[in-house]
Amino acid sequence: MSYKIAIDSCGELLNEWKDDERIESVPLTLMVGGESIIDDETFDQKDFLKKVAACLECPKSACPSPERYMKAYECEADHIYAVTLSSELSGSYNSAVLGKSLFLEDNPGKKIHVFNSKSASGGESLIAMKIVECEEKGLSFEEVIETVDKYIEEMSTFFVLENLETLRKNGRLSRVKALVASALKSKPVMGSTPEGSICQLDQARGMNKAIVKMVEHVGEKGINIHEKTVAITYCNCPERAKMLEEAIRERLNPAKIVVMDTAGVSSMYANDGGVIVAV
Repeated sequence: MSYKIAIDSCGELLNEWKDDERIESVPLTLMVGGESIIDDETFDQKDFLKKVAACLECPKSACPSPERYMKAYECEADHIYAVTLSSELSGSYNSAVLGKSLFLEDNPGKKIHVFNSKSASGGESLIAMKIVECEEKGLSFEEVIETVDKYIEEMSTFFVLENLETLRKNGRLSRVKALVASALKSKPVMGSTPEGSICQLDQARGMNKAIVKMVEHVGEKGINIHEKTVAITYCNCPERAKMLEEAIRERLNPAKIVVMDTAGVSSMYANDGGVIVAV
């Protein structure tokens, strides 16, 4: 059976997906000052980070419209899946669901399912990888949904950022009760809740110590990590990502590690120097 996966642009694309017609990135729009930037293959991370640093206003994002998702669903595939940012962090999930409902009015019988990743960035990439794995094994549409839903329930996301201001100003940290004082040069180790919102897990003095703490939390929360793929995404800090990859490989020995630079939405929230781990 043929399949297609529409993943919103907060999910990073593996290199082999960029020329694969079965995988489509559905772009969000970024706003910096008065400029709108489409988060697609034209996104320039270095230029974007410069614009963010020079702008007094906090950058924002807008989710894809239901009509844009409907366009992604227009294909000959037997099974169509959408993977979106956590519904706790963005309207992308609701937009994808509405787009599905509208599309099915004119295309009854089409098999479409929208997955709420309860994550972001590499977490969405892992979910898309799991869908591909299930489809290649020949699972039915219903079996794919059941398997991937279970995978999402077991998944966790962690991150350490140089700067939390974008998350804070955009209200993504509204539920976090205790954030450490930046005056102490402490870095909070952040993570996802089971519902897909953000929580603080730990803190450490300095980025390197915070990364060590994050690896410890990955080991504690990662279910059957020896059998799983770990996704590392980073914003403009390849050396830091390499250090993180080596630490995870040495301490936790996962089945596979994929490392990806952040596209637009993840670059906006991770900010310059941020690293994210999903497993």
